[in-house]
Amino acid sequence: MNSFALGRLVGFFTMNKTTPRGAYPHVKVVGDFIFVSGTSSRRADNTIAGVRVIDKMGTKFLDIETQTREVLQNINKNLQSVGASLEDVVDVSTFLVNMNDFSGYNRIYGEFFEKETGPTRTTVAVHQLPHPDLVVEIKVTAYIQKTKSI
Repeated sequence: MNSFALGRLVGFFTMNKTTPRGAYPHVKVVGDFIFVSGTSSRRADNTIAGVRVIDKMGTKFLDIETQTREVLQNINKNLQSVGASLEDVVDVSTFLVNMNDFSGYNRIYGEFFEKETGPTRTTVAVHQLPHPDLVVEIKVTAYIQKTKSI
């Protein structure tokens, strides 16, 4: 592949993708395992999905369902950048700011993963996340067995 084609390919995968807010990669491949760092509903333009101002005082409604959907879509984009998808996820760790959001989170999670064949999962409550408008963060581990050459 020439450098122009490689540049276009890299541009394709980085387009509409958020940049990490610290010294870490979104995705790390180690052997057949793919680790995706904790991911939020932050968009490439640094807005946060699932945040709606509901009155003139600036009160915000933080929508767990919208944020969960966006997080899982962001994770899928990160996985696709290394040739994987949500179908390859084997373990999920979820961090909720409020366990009262568990039902809404669980409902959207079920749109992406099947109970019988989906990944293992742990969900915990945390005091806060890196931005006050975030109510959920998810990190995953995926597995893709690479073809071994003889």
